[in-house]
Amino acid sequence: MGTPEFAVPSLRILLENRYDVVAVVTVPDKPAGRGRQTTSSQVKLFAEEHGMTVFQPQKLKDPAFIDQLRNVSPELFIVVAFRILPPEVFSLPKFGSFNLHASLLPKYRGAAPINWAIINGERETGVTTFFLKETVDTGNVILQARIPVGPDETAGEIHDKLSEIGAEVVLHSVRLIEQGKMTPKPQNNELASPAPKIFKDDCRIDWNRPAGDVHNFIRGLSPRPCAFTLYNDMSLKIYRSTVSTRQRSGNPGEIVFADQRIGVQTGNGIVEILELQLEGKKKLSAEEFLRGFQIHVGDKFL
Repeated sequence: MGTPEFAVPSLRILLENRYDVVAVVTVPDKPAGRGRQTTSSQVKLFAEEHGMTVFQPQKLKDPAFIDQLRNVSPELFIVVAFRILPPEVFSLPKFGSFNLHASLLPKYRGAAPINWAIINGERETGVTTFFLKETVDTGNVILQARIPVGPDETAGEIHDKLSEIGAEVVLHSVRLIEQGKMTPKPQNNELASPAPKIFKDDCRIDWNRPAGDVHNFIRGLSPRPCAFTLYNDMSLKIYRSTVSTRQRSGNPGEIVFADQRIGVQTGNGIVEILELQLEGKKKLSAEEFLRGFQIHVGDKFL
């Protein structure tokens, strides 16, 4: 059960290792893009390429969908970036249902674990497989894998790494369950932290924050949903930055240099903008941007 690109490597590795995936469950097709063309999830596209049975329920509690699941006699449900399953679904298989979550649970329970880990400046993150229970992201842990987070790595880069590492962890979890060798461990709820969904209004940069916090915020939202600021009443998305070693002075949000990079004063220190996109324009490096747009020292990002 899965939807986005993140889930595809886990499905692929099960097929490569000759597991019998009796069906794939994903979201219904929906219109997307400017042309509102009907599009399928990445998981559906992969499944159809490999001749697999695909279910696309509107409602997970629909008795007809639950009957579909029963009819394929599943032994195990594997959930990767899907929806919250009701008990009448996740309790169906003989060996239960487990989920791959993109954090080291119990840290970062919720919809946006990768983004929040980077926004908070974590130097390590990872993936967790755990058995489903009614309370979201709280089930007993099967396996975990850890990776370091570099000081300039973005959420997109960590996402891609965790997708591949997560597939390996899914495979090992299935093997442990198959062999009866797993020893699930309960999570310590006292160590839990939230990772709620991030909305557009949450993505505006607060230049009063210290440079390190602003930089983490930018990379934690890159490439999606993307941090933004306002410049001349236009939205300016910022995809990549670094904390500057240059010494300048200005007020928070003020541009303090604009050569090959754009230096912006924060509440403490300077952030250098490396990649950005003005409303209605293409994404550009700061150097390319400065060749085509007039930005001056003393201008203000809001």
